Amino acid sequence: MNLAALAGAILFWLAAWAFNEWLVRKQFASDAANNAASVAVPLLFGITILVLWEGIVRGFAVPSVLLPAPSMIWQRLINSLPTLAADFRQTFLKSVLTGYALGCGLGFVVAILIDRSPFLQKGLLPLGNFVSALPVIGVAPIMVMWFGFDWQSKVAVVVIMTFFPMLVNTVSGLAAASHMERDLMRTYAASWWQTLVKLRLPAAWPFIFNALKINSTLALIGAIVAEFFGTPIVGMGFRISTEVGRMNVDMVWAEIAVAAVAGSVFYGVVALIERAVTFWHPSIRSGRT
Repeated sequence: MNLAALAGAILFWLAAWAFNEWLVRKQFASDAANNAASVAVPLLFGITILVLWEGIVRGFAVPSVLLPAPSMIWQRLINSLPTLAADFRQTFLKSVLTGYALGCGLGFVVAILIDRSPFLQKGLLPLGNFVSALPVIGVAPIMVMWFGFDWQSKVAVVVIMTFFPMLVNTVSGLAAASHMERDLMRTYAASWWQTLVKLRLPAAWPFIFNALKINSTLALIGAIVAEFFGTPIVGMGFRISTEVGRMNVDMVWAEIAVAAVAGSVFYGVVALIERAVTFWHPSIRSGRT
């Protein structure tokens, strides 16, 4: 047992916690300083978790096969950049982004069609709720058999996982405009298309972006899990499954770190676009004040 490493990690954690508490309560004179503090708090909290993780692993001499230290994971990540880059390209750039665009796009278009058809609204939405409840581990092998072992089958899984959240949220968003607002558009002799573009779609944007943010994580999860059931010798899911069998847990954690960073950046990009598009929404305006 390495008591010095454990004690150092605990002391760092206590000091960082106290500093974070001070930052949270401190109101700086300039907006730039306040923005910097809001970024520093989660960043310092994340660093604290890594330091505490390192201290616990080294202090209690935890076997690396159970839980490798962050320094060991970082070393593996640096030494395996070509492999990680190829896995990222196969899983994220090909499977996730393609499936995300197709699933969200199709869900949006079908929601517009459902809005025009009461028959589809009563017949397709219950079916959509049923299909969205299907487990990915049951759908993925079927998609692999249908579309092959390459990234196309993973795209199919991602489409299934992202289609129905977008469909349901868009349909709910299109119904968000009040009857008074719709009646006002009728008094202006607005057509259905004009009402959709000028009133109902702007009211639905918060619902649509909620689906886009949910799907940004679902797409990555679906693609990685689908690769467990058949893929070429490349991909995040393939690498995780293979390296676990070889007991190379540090490589598994390196893949998890890459996936976590990619998913967080993807979610953040969608959130930034949401703030730009729905700047008028009370939730966005209140966050800026």
